[in-house]
Amino acid sequence: MTHTAAAYATHAADKPLELYAIKRRELGDQDIAIDILYCGVCHSDLHTARNEWGNTLYPCIPGHEIIGTVTAVGRDVKSFKVGDTVGVGCMVDSCGHCSACKTGEENYCEHGFIMTYNSALSENTHTFGGYSTKIVVAEKFVFHIPHQTNLAAVAPLLCAGITMYSPLRHWKIDSGKKVGIVGLGGLGHMGVKLAHAMGAYVVLFTTSASKIADGKSLGADEVVISKDPDQMATQVNSLDFILNTVAVPHNLDTYLNLLKRDGTMCLVGAPATPHPSPEAFNLIAKRRSLAGSLIGGLRETQEMLNFCADHDITCDIEMIAMEDINQAYERMLKNDVKYRFVIDMQTLRDKEK
Repeated sequence: MTHTAAAYATHAADKPLELYAIKRRELGDQDIAIDILYCGVCHSDLHTARNEWGNTLYPCIPGHEIIGTVTAVGRDVKSFKVGDTVGVGCMVDSCGHCSACKTGEENYCEHGFIMTYNSALSENTHTFGGYSTKIVVAEKFVFHIPHQTNLAAVAPLLCAGITMYSPLRHWKIDSGKKVGIVGLGGLGHMGVKLAHAMGAYVVLFTTSASKIADGKSLGADEVVISKDPDQMATQVNSLDFILNTVAVPHNLDTYLNLLKRDGTMCLVGAPATPHPSPEAFNLIAKRRSLAGSLIGGLRETQEMLNFCADHDITCDIEMIAMEDINQAYERMLKNDVKYRFVIDMQTLRDKEK
């Protein structure tokens, strides 16, 4: 049977999100049907809804930080049962046979993974995300949620959490490393928490003096105001790794100068227009690296969820009703959220009654 669901969609880049009815696909043998409890609001949702990356398929229903309850399972499903609390992140399918997929890095699928929303499925259909009351997802792309409480604050781990966890693990961050986190937003505050939990010495870089206390309470050992040249000078040639979350174009050399020899700066923010090109000498002279990272694979995402549960890490959130999403987007543009909006999907479910 198909699953009818209420959702919030936008039909054009300059249109608000509004109530919209959709039909989820029939439950297949390897599928799981989920009633969505909470959905985080990612800056990618805003970029996509407003076609800022130039690839949006309309109607667009964003949302890829999903926590819900299993309501039905296909006959071949082995790992989940009705009533389980589960998560769905940024992916709902991949080719399964390329070298990336075979090594558990489906996020780098050589044929392109299927995104939870805004991926074409055929000439006339595309994926709809978690701004809805229900979703049907293949078992392989559903995660066990080990947290027992505060599930709304777990939702953003499915994107913000794994986006920060994956590069920290890839570059082997531990108690011997000094790590810089650039930006204290939805991504950055998770980076501070995770790097601290991994034992690193954490330096937060922010333009806002008002975030100094927050940064330290989240686990930063130092907070540097990046607009202050004297403060920045104290960090030159000192950092092993920098995780840069800023999603607007800026001078990367400002931070490359802070890396030690063989240090790496990894970009996870995705600006709508490119950064200015960095000075090659800043890379050559110290054998520094400039890299990027994209979410994480299925194995690593489950590992991240388990790590966060073990260390009692969740996202700092502000809960909103579904009908407040357009206002939330405007507040995101003003950095007026600490540090992630999460939609209580009961507020949308009530509209179905």
